[in-house]
Amino acid sequence: MASEAASQITIGALSAIFDETKPQVPEPIVQCVQIKTLPSPPNQPERYRAVFSDIANYVQTMIATQATGVVKDGSLRKGCFVRLTSFQSNVVKGKNILVILGLEVLTELGEAEKIGDPKPLAVKSEEEEVGQPTTISSNGFYGSKMEGAQAQPNSRAQPISAPMSTSSVHATIYPIEAVSPYSNKWTIKARCTNKSAIKTWHNKNGEGRLFSVNLLDDSGEIRATGFKEQCDMLYELFQEGSVYYISTPCKVQIAKKQFSNLNNDYELVFERDTIVEKAEEQNDIPQIRYNFTTVADLQTVEKDTTTDVIGVLTEIGEASQIVSKSTGKPYEKRELTLVDNTGFSVRLTIWGATAQNFSVTPESVVAFKGVKVSDYGGRSLSLLSSGSMTVDPDIGEAHRLRGWYDAQGRSETFTSHVSNATNSMGKRDPFKTIAQVREEQLGMSETFDYFSLKATVIFIKQDNVWCYPACLSDNCNKKVTELDPGQWRCEKCDKTYPKPEYRYVLPISVGDHTGQLWLSCFDDTGRKIMGTSADDLMQLREDDSNAFGEVFQTANCQTWNFRCRAKTDNFGDQQRVRYQVSSCQPINYSEEASRLADIIDSYSIE
Repeated sequence: MASEAASQITIGALSAIFDETKPQVPEPIVQCVQIKTLPSPPNQPERYRAVFSDIANYVQTMIATQATGVVKDGSLRKGCFVRLTSFQSNVVKGKNILVILGLEVLTELGEAEKIGDPKPLAVKSEEEEVGQPTTISSNGFYGSKMEGAQAQPNSRAQPISAPMSTSSVHATIYPIEAVSPYSNKWTIKARCTNKSAIKTWHNKNGEGRLFSVNLLDDSGEIRATGFKEQCDMLYELFQEGSVYYISTPCKVQIAKKQFSNLNNDYELVFERDTIVEKAEEQNDIPQIRYNFTTVADLQTVEKDTTTDVIGVLTEIGEASQIVSKSTGKPYEKRELTLVDNTGFSVRLTIWGATAQNFSVTPESVVAFKGVKVSDYGGRSLSLLSSGSMTVDPDIGEAHRLRGWYDAQGRSETFTSHVSNATNSMGKRDPFKTIAQVREEQLGMSETFDYFSLKATVIFIKQDNVWCYPACLSDNCNKKVTELDPGQWRCEKCDKTYPKPEYRYVLPISVGDHTGQLWLSCFDDTGRKIMGTSADDLMQLREDDSNAFGEVFQTANCQTWNFRCRAKTDNFGDQQRVRYQVSSCQPINYSEEASRLADIIDSYSIE
């Protein structure tokens, strides 16, 4: 069988992929000689690295997310034979890397030990590459060369009124998923799905302006930002919904997740010579990419997470206005109710002009991209300024919801996340002892583990980690920076305040009869435990240190029913389980007695 399989391998195909002067094989057959799972950030899909051999050479490959199914189902194993149906070449840190976009495991050829003595595929020298643009072979999956294209790295991006010729764009089209800090020359073809307003920033080092866009292609999404001159040059060029070619030089850096909800570890920063051109062909790039969470599953999503949701619009509230207590600035808001076929409903708030001009017909199917999850009074949603709303989108999820709602949804009764939250303590989440939390390894799974805990506060840290200076704007609460005395700057809101509002991030040590555990409490819970606001407590620390210490002493030795969630977190190079308090309630002794009686009744006593 091994000799038969060896005869099927396309010898020399891997070398040809990286050398356009050699005959190309559209779908080469190779042997998998190694497969390995790569470490990935929390809540991100697993990535895999494989080594493929064509007997003459071997090359390291990255399996793209759309092709990982053959790894997860166990089809792709060491020693098996595969046909590469879609791929692209790259050079990373001086090594040839192949990104596998599609492959087929040839199970009929079986498996075998490594065939032959393949050699590593050497990278061509700079002398060999002079005048030879890099060619990516992807069988047209992500587009092909633009006719007459040649690299001109010193070309400047031009406004849309004076577009560059196509010849200024690099000859190779990369998928967004393959762009990394180690990529060299590349061009992506992507649709602008969102463009921010121009924002200004101020800090100790100066001031400036910026804008950002979300870019989408078949492989994924990435955020790109233009600062100062690039902001002036490119802002009018980008229009939401249009498709663009973007070419190096362009900086690729680690994504700042606090500013983006896109599923990408990297982001782009436009540079002085970055080339941007509007594409003539606009229909070969998808319109928008969603990562929907069902309304029922919102209960398992972490607070402040950004996600996408789709549902039937059943209630439309009146537009109202709230006034910021700190700035006196009015904000328009409107509350909507969405339902889906999971039997749950959720409240979703829209803001500003979107709320004021809202004219969607009730019972429409609406898809929201970029909504923030809140747990205030139960799970609710808020549409971010960078988010978008699409009515009756032409996608499978919308068609299925429309069919369900017309057939049976109108007559169903839906469970509200708000009503669930009011009954959550001791009912929805099982009570655990601290020993059970550790023994059952709660928080070690891929999703949050929820549990209730009756425990006594035994120690509260009194150093500076128990609170932080927060922005005074409504619905912000981001940390502010003191530029000068009496000047506290919020970069998100682009505002300066004479003072911040301090909010709790309270680490407490609690114990029961089985052990001790550290819990993290946020502002609402901190106010209950400490009996005062963080703002007042900070003032007390300045006025009377003894009274300040007494507040902490009084909070000790108090017993609470905590509702907690546990999840593994990265701290430096180590992983640890973080236990966050969602809410806490003082002990209701009548309910506690009933709970203990039920525990006693659960034992079989003969």
